Amino acid sequence: MDKRRIGTLEVSVVGLGCNNFGMRLDQKASALVIEAALASRITFFDTSDSYGPSEEYLGRTLGSRRKAVVIATKFGKPVPGQGEGATAAYVKLAVEASLRRLRTDYIDLYQLHAPVRSVPITETLDALDKLVRSGKVREIGCSNFSAQQVREATRAARPKAARFVSLQNEYSLLHREPEGAVLGVCQELGIAFLPYFPLASGLLTGKYREGRQAPAGTRIADLDYFKRSATPERFERAEALGRFVGSRGRRLLDLAVSWLALRPAVASVIAGATSAEQVKRNALAASWRLSAEELAEIDAIVPA
Repeated sequence: MDKRRIGTLEVSVVGLGCNNFGMRLDQKASALVIEAALASRITFFDTSDSYGPSEEYLGRTLGSRRKAVVIATKFGKPVPGQGEGATAAYVKLAVEASLRRLRTDYIDLYQLHAPVRSVPITETLDALDKLVRSGKVREIGCSNFSAQQVREATRAARPKAARFVSLQNEYSLLHREPEGAVLGVCQELGIAFLPYFPLASGLLTGKYREGRQAPAGTRIADLDYFKRSATPERFERAEALGRFVGSRGRRLLDLAVSWLALRPAVASVIAGATSAEQVKRNALAASWRLSAEELAEIDAIVPA
């Protein structure tokens, strides 16, 4: 498994997204996924305080192996019984709660889950800087920020204070919006990019077909948010990509992960999983070294 940098952190090029823990998987099933990730040499685990009991499941399963991995979590979105936001007071409250749930005394990458327009970014950054100086957090990042918001946050960071070293946004072969400006800003400022929904909510796994009922228990079958992403255009593009990989004896999953791993600024492809077998497939998927000719053909199938 290749390693890349997020600030001072070294992470596996394929990470594990933990948003299924507690939502679609119970503690036992989550533990099997985590163990499979460790066995596959995945060292980067991304979660959030808003993903139900995900932090608790992760901390409980890792136990004494905590120092062997890089844990990224997020704050800012509503958490029942805890609140939401990005004020200095809330940052302090949220990090202590995450540390308890994760059963650790430090968080490797602490991320603002989304911009909070009602709170000055300088207030949030100052609060996060205090956490870094105290040793409770190693690096800080953000998620769902535009290119302009990333620039503003970078300018707002005080000299020698902690600044955002990562940006986590949606990015896949079926959602190439970050190529418009965000990736360029990340390269310019030395910010690592973390793509979420790299498999386009499952459309890039080959398990869905247009006109056929989605498999029971999948996101597209059960959740309206993901059903809306399954448009005829996306199905058509996914099927065209399926023909591309089929002619090369590859899987659609291999293409989805390997293509992202080649993108500028991408540090780790955060792929979720609901089984140990899915984790193993995800971990192996980054091994395809696409040629310039293949990349050009892909661009013709799914233009940016």
